Amino acid sequence: MIVVAYLCFLVLGCALVLGVFAWYTRCTARRIEQALPPLGRMVEVDGQQLHVRDQGSGPPLVLLHGLGGQMRHFDFGAMADLRHDFRVISVDRPGSGYSRRARHAPADLAAQARTLAALVKQLGLERPTVVGHSLGGAVALQLALDHPHAVGALALVAPLSHTPRRVPSVFAALTIRPRPLCALFAHALALPATVIGGGRLMKQVFGPEPVPGDFATRGGGLLALRPSQFLAGAADLQALRAHLPGLEARYRQLTAPLSVLYGRDDGLLDWRANGEQLVRQVAGARLELVDGGHMLPITQAARTAAFIAAAAATRRLAA
Repeated sequence: MIVVAYLCFLVLGCALVLGVFAWYTRCTARRIEQALPPLGRMVEVDGQQLHVRDQGSGPPLVLLHGLGGQMRHFDFGAMADLRHDFRVISVDRPGSGYSRRARHAPADLAAQARTLAALVKQLGLERPTVVGHSLGGAVALQLALDHPHAVGALALVAPLSHTPRRVPSVFAALTIRPRPLCALFAHALALPATVIGGGRLMKQVFGPEPVPGDFATRGGGLLALRPSQFLAGAADLQALRAHLPGLEARYRQLTAPLSVLYGRDDGLLDWRANGEQLVRQVAGARLELVDGGHMLPITQAARTAAFIAAAAATRRLAA
């Protein structure tokens, strides 16, 4: 009886702690959304609600952020520099930021590419230059292969292009399975865990470059603390292993001009296993290396903007 009573007490205690954490997470997420509201407008595409920001005029650019990110990652100068000469469309990928993935919609690269191709058509963009950072690079590559009419050129910044040997430790929590356990972690434990270890995690993401002091607000870093963002990142990451190898096998079929920018000291993705390996498989592709880490759109915004502008100059309009 004593053992049973102890176990009941332990279970109730754990439930109480989880309940408090879930309440804290819900309240914090609400305050974050009040402080960092959507920057663009909601567009219904392919049965999903996409958060889209459309600025400037000129040749079109479509900007795709990486894993766990959102469009504010391009707000450290790259967007401001580009919108003077281009029509710049930044998108929260399905499920990320303020975009909402349709219920039961797949999170794989092909599904995301299909939605983005529909967006390009709906906005009347003529073969835009598609910019992809990190996981956004893999989505951009899928888009160019599955929907070549929707891409005039590719400008990839620290892209994920090949299946990694291991998941970087900073993203380990996103691999939690089964889904109910992942959801429990997202709604109750992810935010407290990030608050405790967030500084160390950000150093891994940005290193060896420093984390900007205003990344949490200007870069939208706080938005990653919401349960919806955690679950979107988990779905994105868990879908990769089954779909990325098939994408790798098709790179020689790419017809859009391809430019790749990588930091030599990238601590999340190896430039040799991704950037160098990718350009070897694509005729006419070019790789540009700089001293820096993974978050180049933030840490080297002007350099990234210049790279994108140069890549856009190679855009092909012919079908």
